[in-house]
Amino acid sequence: MVEEFSEQHGDALISIIEMVLMRRGNTKYNLLVAKLSSRYDCTVRDCYGHPEYLRTILKEVYKEDYNSIIGEIKLQLDELVKEKDIVDFFKIMAS
Repeated sequence: MVEEFSEQHGDALISIIEMVLMRRGNTKYNLLVAKLSSRYDCTVRDCYGHPEYLRTILKEVYKEDYNSIIGEIKLQLDELVKEKDIVDFFKIMAS
């Protein structure tokens, strides 16, 4: 069950990253995807296991927006903690 939650959280994290980046424009997002592919032969989804790849390319593509992007991702993840399955999980852990 823990592995299932871990996989779901990884999927949620990647989805949130993609959503935050796409909100900032498809041109930069597509550039990020292209650079990840050409430099590291990976996708955004692969960056869950290699966050250093994503960090490097995010800093190159988004430059001065990097910190605000990370902040927005964290904010979205905080909202995820309120999801029913996660709340239920912690209720069980607390009992």
